[in-house]
Amino acid sequence: RKETVELQNKETELKKAAAKGSKAEQKAKKKAVEEEISRLSAKLKEKQAKELASLGYVSNTNDINGKSKLDNIVMAIAGVSVTDQSENTTSKRSKSGKRKDKRAQQEVERERRIQEEQSNLVSDRMIEDESLGRKLEPLGLTVNEIKPDGNCLYRAVEDQLALLSGGSSPYNHQDLRKMVADYMRQNSSDFLPFFLSEDSSDSSLADRFESYCEEVESTAAWGGQLELGALTHCLKRPIMIYSGSFPDVEMGQEYKSGGGNELSNGEIIMLSYHKHAFGLGEHYNSVVPNLIS
Repeated sequence: RKETVELQNKETELKKAAAKGSKAEQKAKKKAVEEEISRLSAKLKEKQAKELASLGYVSNTNDINGKSKLDNIVMAIAGVSVTDQSENTTSKRSKSGKRKDKRAQQEVERERRIQEEQSNLVSDRMIEDESLGRKLEPLGLTVNEIKPDGNCLYRAVEDQLALLSGGSSPYNHQDLRKMVADYMRQNSSDFLPFFLSEDSSDSSLADRFESYCEEVESTAAWGGQLELGALTHCLKRPIMIYSGSFPDVEMGQEYKSGGGNELSNGEIIMLSYHKHAFGLGEHYNSVVPNLIS
């Protein structure tokens, strides 16, 4: 490094000296300076090459690439920054290509998210609600939303009883629960064949059924087909369950006026069953006349 710096300083001094005198003299001096610097530079490179050879580096000086590499090594040893232009260009292109690939990948991911969000807009719930709406609209009916909890069946029936009475319901949802539990206990033989218990204990079927009735009466356990069957007998009214996912179900036909087959909205409890309403599962709503013309 010291020898290279000295050579650079000498070159500067010679060029300054060559800048004096007439133009012809400056031209002659400049040429002489270039020749001298070239000679000194070659001498220095030769010396450094011998030093490299003593360290075990062998290069074919007749090979252009070998000479270039040797020059780079010499300059690196001298402390001069060396950059391989071809490698630098490749590196720049590589980085540029990577940036383009990254942007393209980000765009693909963005489009994927947009399509996913759009597809999610058409959910099972929307499909079910649209199907139910198409079924109820020609009948002049619509859904009255009921609070989504374990009491939704009983609250929906309570809402229907209030509608049918033209005022308030004679029973609240807790009254209806007790009525259902009592009816199921008193008519257990009608329900036991359809009773599916999740209780894995060694207790008898009768004991498990009694535990089930206690849950119906005193907890917010979700009501299903067994409870609907009990409700229609307790209230002595037919119950119509509309659904956007399944065929409509009519229960308690024996309670129709005059025993006929014609349905009268003035006596029927109308509910809607929603399989995909909420993440927690199934849900019941009250079906009421659509007063919006």
